[in-house]
Amino acid sequence: MKKILITGGAGFLGSSLAQGLLERGVHVVLVDNLSTGDLRKIPPHEHCQFIKCDVNKHNDIAAVITSQKFDYVFHYAAVVGVKRTLERPVSVLEDIHGIENMLSLCKNTGVKRFFFTSSSEVYGEPVEFPQHEETTPLNSRLPYAIVKNVGEAFCRSYYQEYGLPYTVLRFFNTYGPKQSIDFVMSKFIKAALANKPLTIYGDGSQSRTFCFVKNNVEAIIKCLEEGIFINDVVNIGSDQSISVLQLAQKIIEITRSKSAIEFLPPLKEGDMTRRKPDVTKMAKLVSNFVSLEEGVRQIIESDIFYQLNQIEKTKTLATV
Repeated sequence: MKKILITGGAGFLGSSLAQGLLERGVHVVLVDNLSTGDLRKIPPHEHCQFIKCDVNKHNDIAAVITSQKFDYVFHYAAVVGVKRTLERPVSVLEDIHGIENMLSLCKNTGVKRFFFTSSSEVYGEPVEFPQHEETTPLNSRLPYAIVKNVGEAFCRSYYQEYGLPYTVLRFFNTYGPKQSIDFVMSKFIKAALANKPLTIYGDGSQSRTFCFVKNNVEAIIKCLEEGIFINDVVNIGSDQSISVLQLAQKIIEITRSKSAIEFLPPLKEGDMTRRKPDVTKMAKLVSNFVSLEEGVRQIIESDIFYQLNQIEKTKTLATV
C-alpha cells in the first residue's frame, strides 16, 4: 500500500485530496498546525492518520518524516487568503522555512516525487492572457507570491542537485464544500443563504475562473498515478471566466436569495483585474469540468458546508 504525506492536511484542499487518495486504497498521513485547519475536514478512515505538526519547525516535521517511509509528499501547508497574507506578511515569509525543511527531508528519505502547491498569484497582473506556465512572466511582488516563486525555485534546485523529482501545481481559484469562509465563493454563498448583503471590493469587474474541487483532485491524482508532468509546472484551474459581480448575481439566483449587493472600496493591493489559466496541460488530466452552477449546487447540498459554517440547511435551490 502506498503511503503519502500531505502537509496542511486539515485544510480545504489537503483534506479533499486525502479523501480522493483514500478512495484509491492509499494510506494517508496528514500533518497540520491547525492555525487555520479544521479537524472536521479530515476524512474518517482507518488508513488516514492525523498528526498535529508545524512544518516550519524542523524538529516537528523531521520526527514525522524520518519515522515513516513516504512514497510521495504533497506540500500544501501555507498561510493563504489575500486578506490574511496581506495582514501577516512575516508569517507568509516564514513559510520558506517549511518548504526548505520538506525538500531537505524528502531528498534524504527516498521520496519518489515532491508535489509543491504554488499559486496563480505568482503571475501577478497578467501581461499574457490566458496565463501559460512557460511563457507568462512571474511578476507579482506580494510576499505570498514571492514565497511561492521561491518554492518553485527550490524544487528545481533540489532536482538539479539531488535528483528529487517534483511537480509544481499552480492553483487558480478552487472552491468546494470545505472551503473556509474568507474566500469569495464560500463567503458569497453563506451570505446569500442568510439573505445578507454580498460585499464586493471595487466595482466587481475583476474577472476570475473557478475550479470545482472535484476537478482539482481528479487532475492531481491522475498526475500522480500516471507519472505525468514530472519536473514540470501545471496550472490547475478552469478557463471559464466570470466577473466577481456576475458571480454574486449568479449565487443570488441559484439560492433564491433576497440579498443585496454592496460595493466596498477596492483593496489597496492583491486584487488583480483578471486571472485565467492556460489549461492545455490541465485538460490532459480532467475528463469533464464541473460547471459553476453545478459546483455551487453541490456546495449547497453538502452537509459539511453547513457544519463548518454553523448555519441551518433550509434553502430551496432555483431551477436553472
